[in-house]
Amino acid sequence: MNDWRIYRGVGQPHDGVRRLPEPPPWRDFTRGRDGTPAGSEDPGGARRLGVRRRRAENYAPRPAEVDAVNAALYLRRPLLVTGNPGTGKSTLAYAVAHELKLGRVLRWPIVSRTTLQDGLYRYDAIGRLQDVQLERARADGGSGNDGGNGNGGGGGDGSDGDDGADRDRGIGAYIRLGPLGTALLPSELPRVLLIDELDKSDLDLPNDLLNTLEEGEFAIPELERVADRQPVVEVLAHDSGRIAVHGGRIACTSFPLIVLTSNGERDFPAPLLRRCVQLELEPPGEEQLTAMVEAHLGEEGVAAGQDLIGRFLDREPGEVMAADQLLNALFLTQHTPHAERLTRERIADLLMQRLDRSR
Repeated sequence: MNDWRIYRGVGQPHDGVRRLPEPPPWRDFTRGRDGTPAGSEDPGGARRLGVRRRRAENYAPRPAEVDAVNAALYLRRPLLVTGNPGTGKSTLAYAVAHELKLGRVLRWPIVSRTTLQDGLYRYDAIGRLQDVQLERARADGGSGNDGGNGNGGGGGDGSDGDDGADRDRGIGAYIRLGPLGTALLPSELPRVLLIDELDKSDLDLPNDLLNTLEEGEFAIPELERVADRQPVVEVLAHDSGRIAVHGGRIACTSFPLIVLTSNGERDFPAPLLRRCVQLELEPPGEEQLTAMVEAHLGEEGVAAGQDLIGRFLDREPGEVMAADQLLNALFLTQHTPHAERLTRERIADLLMQRLDRSR
């Protein structure tokens, strides 16, 4: 049967979904999710660089890209990468981490509500208060008529009281470092941090980042407050278990390679720009596209998709189209080899629509 469709619009239930093939390699979310530690295979990198890794190992980036990455490494400065969607801004961070063996990329996706606190750490004060109240209830034999209701015993709100030292021993369980906070942990080699789509943030975040990016350190006030009694507290890191924090402060020893990406939807303040190495990514050319397709779909994917690759390259100057649109079209049309040519062209038209057209 040559019908490639799973959903047919017939209105009758059937088991066609069981014929659904394996997902595209860049949309396979089961790969590498086995609890492997940081520093081992990065599942996010496999999706972006290709399961065959030919893109990372065979593709020669443009000289300007290589120079910008090396400038950021030498100067210990963030790298601000700007370009249209789908030009490989995020992939650059994974390519550098892969080649330099810097472990898993820490990713901090930015939305309009993101704050600096989200990137540094989060303290679950409510969860800690609930646990303290539960422990008191157990200690009081489950009675709710005495100090266990938070009105006695000094500190149901998490403030220091008679049992403050006991609670402080477990405070680390309620603090989790964010991606930026984890990237600033002391380490022999720098971590790679991807701050993705910074232009989606509110107006304050770029300025809020300035001091942390300049100093490479930050304080955790909740731990500074108890540092005289607990100079070392273990907290939860973003990706690598529990980490010891000394004196309530975290300061890097190797400044991370921080890659900030932007689609160019807004301007950034001059103080941020002067702290960054700036790189404008051009749309991928034929060499880059061929390496990208081969990394994800193999040589057979390149051979079968020459017409679509040519169509992508021949688009009008200034027409915005992302490389992953090409990959989607190639993958799906390869799963309709026996369909009529008109059907394959209709699928390509559906998936390769310009991103800058009015709607």
